[in-house]
Amino acid sequence: MNRRFVRSALLASAAALLTLFFGAAPALAAAPDPSAAATAMKNGRLYIDPAMSSQVPGDSEQRLKETLAKADPPVHLAIIGPREVSSPQQAHQFLDTVQQQVGAGGTYAGLFGNDLIALSDTLSTQELNQLVEKASTAGDTQTDKLVEFIGLVDEENGGSSNAASGGGSMAGSILIGVLVLGLIGGGFFLYRSRKQRMAREAEEMAKVKNVAEEDVTRLGEDIAGLDIDLTRSDLDPDTRQDYTRAMDSYDRAKGSLEAAQRPEQLKPVTEALEDGRYFMTATRSRLAGDPVPERRAPCFFNPNHGPSAQDVMWAPPGGAPRSVPACAADAEAVLAGYDPDARMVEVGGGRRMPYYQAGPAYAPYAGGYYGGFGDMFGGMFAGMMIGSMLTGGFGGFGMGGYDAGMQDGGGGGDFGGGGDFGGFGDFGGGDFGGGDF
Repeated sequence: MNRRFVRSALLASAAALLTLFFGAAPALAAAPDPSAAATAMKNGRLYIDPAMSSQVPGDSEQRLKETLAKADPPVHLAIIGPREVSSPQQAHQFLDTVQQQVGAGGTYAGLFGNDLIALSDTLSTQELNQLVEKASTAGDTQTDKLVEFIGLVDEENGGSSNAASGGGSMAGSILIGVLVLGLIGGGFFLYRSRKQRMAREAEEMAKVKNVAEEDVTRLGEDIAGLDIDLTRSDLDPDTRQDYTRAMDSYDRAKGSLEAAQRPEQLKPVTEALEDGRYFMTATRSRLAGDPVPERRAPCFFNPNHGPSAQDVMWAPPGGAPRSVPACAADAEAVLAGYDPDARMVEVGGGRRMPYYQAGPAYAPYAGGYYGGFGDMFGGMFAGMMIGSMLTGGFGGFGMGGYDAGMQDGGGGGDFGGGGDFGGFGDFGGGDFGGGDF
């Protein structure tokens, strides 16, 4: 374990306890750079970009500070102007640099114009996304939603940001003892939180890999079901070639799956599966004497359905309508007002949901299927949890002010999808809705 980081974490634990007992100093008014944000957060866990100070009333600022001060492990928050950061990578780098300069673990959240991104070494991507989604329904203002998010993070970590803090001489008399215990336990907490994070990552990877494995198996069954004898002398050469390509794609997908250890390593798997599905469609068309269809993107609702037949207008629950490619059956269902046959995946707790709503861990999985079709998938996944990782941006980023609401946040962390950013903890984000402070 890095001794310097442990020492920083221990000192940060003491600083957090001092903040808890004695309150937070006002955030410094400075330019929106990591050093200024880190300085402000060391004093009060809250940084407000000077350009945004006029939009955050004093009572809202105080309310945020008080809520942040009660969170343990700590939660830090930055409120940045809408055009200070232009990509998820930059947003992640900003928060990651702030975390390094602050020197404390916990959760770091940033409100960048319309978007929320959170990094954490105590909560997984899935947990962060769920908390953002839950907080998005709280109250009428952005302050209400942020306060709710901070409280939910604290509750998920086993704390209680709504609990009354101790006061008076009692706090002073026990402060030294608490600090000593905090310093002793800090190293263990750091080790435990990293161990928990690794366990969560392994669990998420197992879920996504299982989904990809099911897709590989289905392609293999489809190929075996056709059972073409390639040695037949009367077999059309183009049919033989397409069927051979389908089998080669299956072998490539299977090999990539066996080697995959992280979610981003599943992208080659689904790239090969997209190839295989198209070549199976071409093979069937040739056998039936029909024209080989153009190579279109896979069905958005379930890539296992193969190449799409047409584009249809569709909207996710609570989201904006968008054009998506659909197979003939799903297109008919959507146009008739019925639900499509979506690819369902497990997200924990026995719950299942469509893959496109299951979080950023599925971004490489989806990226392999749709990455070869230009930037069309940017619009398809806009406003969804995996959208920012596929497009390299935050859905709706930089469009309007705070009252436009937060669109889908995303960012770095140890997952890939939009690149392996490395650094601190897991990431998450989501749509908070609109409202002023």
